[in-house]
Amino acid sequence: MRTGAEVFALRTRNPLATCAGLFVLGVSMSACSSSKPSPAQPRAPELWGDLKPVVSVKELMRDMLDPLADNIFDAVSIVVTEKGVVERAPKTDEDWEKIRIGAVTLAEGAYLLKIPRPFAPPGDLNNSSGPDAVELAPAQIKAKVEADLVEWNARIEALRNVGLEVLDIVKRKDAKELWDASDNLDTACENCHRSYWYPGETAQFHQKLDRRLQERFGNPPPSDRTAKPPK
Repeated sequence: MRTGAEVFALRTRNPLATCAGLFVLGVSMSACSSSKPSPAQPRAPELWGDLKPVVSVKELMRDMLDPLADNIFDAVSIVVTEKGVVERAPKTDEDWEKIRIGAVTLAEGAYLLKIPRPFAPPGDLNNSSGPDAVELAPAQIKAKVEADLVEWNARIEALRNVGLEVLDIVKRKDAKELWDASDNLDTACENCHRSYWYPGETAQFHQKLDRRLQERFGNPPPSDRTAKPPK
C-alpha cells in the first residue's frame, strides 16, 4: 500500500516531465520556424562571353584557313617534269608537325564560320559586277545562308571533319592516306565555294574556260602536271 504522500508525488512527477518535454519541443519548433532559408548564392560571372568576330569570312579564309590548309594540300605530291618524277611526302617529325598544325587549324577554325560576321570587308563587293560575273555579292551570299542555315552548317562540318581525319592520320603517320584526305579537303572547299561564293562557275563555265585556255596557251607544260600514286 502507498501512502498519500507517495501517491501525490507520483501524480505530480509525470505532469512535470510532460511539461518539460513540451517546453523543449516548443523551443525547437520556435527555433525552426524563426529560421529563414539562406539566400541563394550569387552566380559567378560567365567565364565565356559572347563570341565577337574580328574579320569578315573572306578575310578569315584568306588569312587563316586557306594558308594553313596548304600544310595539308602540299604535304604529298608527284610532279612530272622534263627531268623526271619528283615525289613529295612527309618524312621527318617537322613535316608531320606542319601537317598537324594545318589539321588543328581546320578542325577548330572551321567553327569560327558559325559566328555571324560580314562575308566581305566594307566596300568589297567581290567580283559580282558585269554580265559575266561569277562571284556573288556579300548581300547575295548572306541571303543564301539565311535561307538555309542547315546547308551552311553542313558545309562547315564537312570542312571540320577533314581536319579531324588528318589529325588521325598524323597520329598514325600514314602518308598514303594523305592523298585521300587532300582530295576530301579539296571537295569540301570547292563545294562550299560553288554554293555560296561563285555559283556561276558551273561545269559549262569550266569547259568554256578550258577551251579558251587551250586556244591561247595550248596544253599545259609537263611541269604543271601532278599525279596521284596508284593504290
